[in-house]
Amino acid sequence: MAHGRRTGVIFSLGICAGSACWGLAAALGMSAVMMANVWLFEAIKYIGAAYLLFLALKSLRSAFSEKAALSKRSYGGTARQVFVKGALIHLTNPKAVLSWGAIFAIMVPVQSNVSVLLGMYLFLLSASICVFVGYAFLFSTDKVVALYQRMRSIFELIFAGFFGFASIKILTAKLP
Repeated sequence: MAHGRRTGVIFSLGICAGSACWGLAAALGMSAVMMANVWLFEAIKYIGAAYLLFLALKSLRSAFSEKAALSKRSYGGTARQVFVKGALIHLTNPKAVLSWGAIFAIMVPVQSNVSVLLGMYLFLLSASICVFVGYAFLFSTDKVVALYQRMRSIFELIFAGFFGFASIKILTAKLP
């Protein structure tokens, strides 16, 4: 929002590149490796829950802050720097790992051939590109930026609730 549409699109394409990496890992059996090594699943589970709790507390603090949100969360720099920041944010996001793994574990039958895996991967990656690039376009319009600025505290409280709830759900989830 602070740097305009071009920067937002480049940032979102970096996020999609990170997502593509996690998607490939999931398609190649990362979820099977995690299920065979329960300690790995548990480690990612706790890291993910801690990360979401961190985001909940950060959003809660931001909701009651008087400072403008755009200056705090600014991702400027060269196109390459912005792209890399987007990719790294997604690559270090534990819920991205769990999401791709869960989707492949649930949606793709065990004996699927490569074309089914590739089709699911491309479908999900296309959806990610549409969503994240769509966010870049949406949140670079003056009206949406103004609306967000006016309702920032409410949005941050909602985000805090979602992140906190997701953290609790991850912590209380049991392996099948």
